[in-house]
Amino acid sequence: MSEAPKHSVRVHVGGEDLVVRSELPVEYTRDVAAYLDDKLRGIRAMLPTLEAHKAAILAGLAVTDELFRARRADGEVATRLTALSDDLSRLLPPAKRGPRGGVSE
Repeated sequence: MSEAPKHSVRVHVGGEDLVVRSELPVEYTRDVAAYLDDKLRGIRAMLPTLEAHKAAILAGLAVTDELFRARRADGEVATRLTALSDDLSRLLPPAKRGPRGGVSE
């Protein structure tokens, strides 16, 4: 199995120029770096005397919090969709229900 080609992408995060090698699209890598840089700048604006490495840790925690909240929300939406699908399936005649109760062709 061959690996996807890696791209070298120059990004700027926290006042540092970095070269990131990634299999992901170049623009995506730049967007991710810009997002983290924005978070870092926000932390530094609120706490200008904070040491750079501590600001980076807080920015990382903020992004991780967003990830965890999004995952939780996705799980809640998936649960609601499953319940709705099950409710709708019960309204269909048995011949139209699929293996999980969904619609069959």
